[in-house]
Amino acid sequence: MRFLQNSLSLPNVPLPASAAFLGARVPTRLVKETQRLLAEPVPGIKAEPDESNARYFHVVIAGPQDSPFEGGTFKLELFLPEEYPMAAPKVRFMTKIYHPNKLGDSLKRDLFIRISYSSFNLGIRTVLLSIQALLSAPNPDDPLANDVAEQWKTNEAQAIETARAWTRLYAMNNI
Repeated sequence: MRFLQNSLSLPNVPLPASAAFLGARVPTRLVKETQRLLAEPVPGIKAEPDESNARYFHVVIAGPQDSPFEGGTFKLELFLPEEYPMAAPKVRFMTKIYHPNKLGDSLKRDLFIRISYSSFNLGIRTVLLSIQALLSAPNPDDPLANDVAEQWKTNEAQAIETARAWTRLYAMNNI
């Protein structure tokens, strides 16, 4: 582990001691991104790599201030496919949320591709910030949950109240 930390730009940032981080299959970019997340956490977001899989992260996002999700804590899973960074990360909300850009267990993955994924500069940190921004400003014009988006468009006040109610019910005191 000491070799990995000394050979990268972020020394003294502990990584999980799992074999997944010590093997040759973990790309240097992934190690660097993980170290940066641990050394410089994104405000309002906690992202930790899984002990047994360097490509899997446990994420908790605080509901953004002045949003219907304020006061909630949302658990997510983030998984980086083998093709990462050429392929977009996969994200799944574990906490139930009332949001037009979420369907079932998956946040709209196309969002990340449209953010300019082809530039290959979109890292884990940027994906997490994008999710946080989407919580701050839901986009009913690009929905996955059509019924939620329709309510957001036709009766925004009611949609916001429903989102607040779901946040109180499912995202408060859930950690």
